[in-house]
Amino acid sequence: MRGAKSAKWVVGAVVVALAATACGGGDGDSKDKGSANGGVFRLGSTEPDTIDPGRAHESTGVLLANALFTGLYGNTPDGLAEPALAESATSDEGCTSWTFKIKPDTKFSNGEVVDAESFARGWARAAHKAAASDVAYHFAGIKGYEQLQDGSAKTFSGVTTPDPTTIKVDLSKADCEFVLKTAHNAYSPVPKVAKVGEEDKAFGEAPVGNGPFKMDGTWEHNKAINLVRNDSYGLQKASLEKVQVTLLNDKTAQQLEYDGFQAGTFDYAHIPTPMLKTAEAKYKPQNKWFAKDTNGMNFVLPIGDNGPTNNKDARLAISYAIDRQAIAKGVFQGYQTPSTTIVPPAFPKAYQKDLCVSCVKQDVAKAKEYAEKGGLKPGTEIKFSFNTGAGHEEWVQAIAKQLEDVLGVKVKLDGKDFPGMLKEQQGSSATGIYRFAWGADYPTPENFLFPLLHSASMNKDAEGNVTGDNRVRYNNPEFDKLIDTARGTKDEAARLAMYKQAEKMAMDDMALIPTFNRSQFRLMATDKFNGLDDINFNEDPILEKISIKK
Repeated sequence: MRGAKSAKWVVGAVVVALAATACGGGDGDSKDKGSANGGVFRLGSTEPDTIDPGRAHESTGVLLANALFTGLYGNTPDGLAEPALAESATSDEGCTSWTFKIKPDTKFSNGEVVDAESFARGWARAAHKAAASDVAYHFAGIKGYEQLQDGSAKTFSGVTTPDPTTIKVDLSKADCEFVLKTAHNAYSPVPKVAKVGEEDKAFGEAPVGNGPFKMDGTWEHNKAINLVRNDSYGLQKASLEKVQVTLLNDKTAQQLEYDGFQAGTFDYAHIPTPMLKTAEAKYKPQNKWFAKDTNGMNFVLPIGDNGPTNNKDARLAISYAIDRQAIAKGVFQGYQTPSTTIVPPAFPKAYQKDLCVSCVKQDVAKAKEYAEKGGLKPGTEIKFSFNTGAGHEEWVQAIAKQLEDVLGVKVKLDGKDFPGMLKEQQGSSATGIYRFAWGADYPTPENFLFPLLHSASMNKDAEGNVTGDNRVRYNNPEFDKLIDTARGTKDEAARLAMYKQAEKMAMDDMALIPTFNRSQFRLMATDKFNGLDDINFNEDPILEKISIKK
């Protein structure tokens, strides 16, 4: 049994891991490729938006994309970069050019060799306009990104493959942490069957990957996605024979997961917030309860260019009106803690406690003062959208009531399935506030600041629709400059100082409204399986390390 603990991430420790790979170590190979002892691991989830590695951006899609594909680097559960298919990663003195050597002779599940060209293909495919990928911005620093985004090119001018095991990446701007980004699923290699520069629905329905698992049939929408062990996997082979993901009704998914675990039909489950105390009391003595403080953060996302939250004063009014302590104690029963930052406490060197002054304590007088300045008059309607079935109903309702009681506004709650909510956030008519959460894709505070707030992460078309994770439409040139400069700074202390300054700038603008730091709670069938002692960096079960107990 693992109790709740703080994640032990040290950004500087990444340097140690990278130094080892630059010397050619850590190829991940071993004589013992793992013993397959079979077993079927069953879990429930909502319908993902996509499982295509170049497009996957939400929890279920990322879980499956990472099971199907393996890239250059990965992350340990506690946030250290570790090599996967990369044998080395080196940069020039200015951090503008990176060279990767990849492990030779690994294959996709269709038998095709995974070579340098397959990586170049996968990256260009994910960044191309035709993919309409919300995670394409992870490639924004590579030369030729703009041409892929506007559809005028089909390859990165900055990515070359001198030989089958070498990838050279030239950046448009210095990035001393670029290697960390290659742990993202968008940086996966793809086989020749994947189409570049055109819509590729077929591949997205049944991706052909190089990961520890492969598709068992095609995606049965709103029913199931099944995986089977990939016996041709080039690294440590998975032990499980199959993974079965049952796709649940989005309105009641978390409760169905919980009920399914109790009935013995699921081996892993999230826990509805009202059931946390009951679940802990029942399953902790059985060693089936799991708790961990993670890198995830929860926010109220205000649409910054339209509607009632299009000004800083209105956003400050909303933040001051929220009583986070009361919700943490009442709704979350003490299982979550209030947040006062954008960058999580999991990054101790970058963490700036109480940076959000309006988040520290509810202040009715200031909430009303800023509401008047920001045009939030009594009776103003604010739409509050959230995704159903994931345990958000109770705290969203609590915030809505506090806003109505303190500000006199009318909050219109709007529950949707998760893909529907994400799509609406991107639309030109998006307005009001949204339930929003973010977990790091790679271990650096930049992975909160750049995706969520940099203008390069907001590709807005002529109609006002956006692609990318800057859903608040935050656009501050000074903020962008700080992030860009920090990326190119080798000295860790200087880089972190700039990240802190940028976070304060965004917080002063109230670009995002922090609510709660994230602690994760799960039920796990430890009586049936080994390898359920942790969750991975993305807060998912580590499928490739799970084995059935004999």
